[in-house]
Amino acid sequence: MGMDRRLIWFCVLLIPVLGWSVVRPHDYFTWFLEVVPVLIGVPLMLVMQKRFPFSTLLLILLWLHSVVLIVGGHYTYALVPLGEWAKEWFGWTRNNYDKIGHFAQGFVPAILTREILLRTSPLRDRGDGQPSRWLGFLVVSGCLAFSACYELFEWLTAVTSGEAAEAFLGTQGDPWDTQTDMAMALVGAVCALVVLARWHDRSLAKMTERK
Repeated sequence: MGMDRRLIWFCVLLIPVLGWSVVRPHDYFTWFLEVVPVLIGVPLMLVMQKRFPFSTLLLILLWLHSVVLIVGGHYTYALVPLGEWAKEWFGWTRNNYDKIGHFAQGFVPAILTREILLRTSPLRDRGDGQPSRWLGFLVVSGCLAFSACYELFEWLTAVTSGEAAEAFLGTQGDPWDTQTDMAMALVGAVCALVVLARWHDRSLAKMTERK
């Protein structure tokens, strides 16, 4: 069996964005730190495609999240033009593109976690054909834990790299940056479950039909 066409399109559409980002980024150290989840995640997804193919909805979300990370890596989160434009439009005192990134850090992993739990754990059925009531709680908790771990990774990078990690942290002088980053991930995870749960169920059902 060849590669899933959906994954082919995923790569075809992502590779040009990745190629653009690596050409004269703000600095290569920051680019690598921001893009490394993509560099690890996409090959892992390709390796797992036969044993654990993702739903179409999840693939779309992962592609969008990858683009958010890649763009942030090219400019650094504090200097992304979209955030600068929004800063002028709304009168903000900082570039808030990083908050988009952390919202996505909760939004997309929520669907990823939900898909894994629905397909591999007893949470998929509480006995009446409906998923366990614990599913949403565990998904949100997992996303918040992941966000906290990422903040610890940022802290460790800052400690070991000194000033070189300033662009990676992107705090922009905000003493509550870490807390608001985790709050945005929490909001993103909850929003994903509220908005996309039924769509995700349909996407999973279609994937089952294709097998």
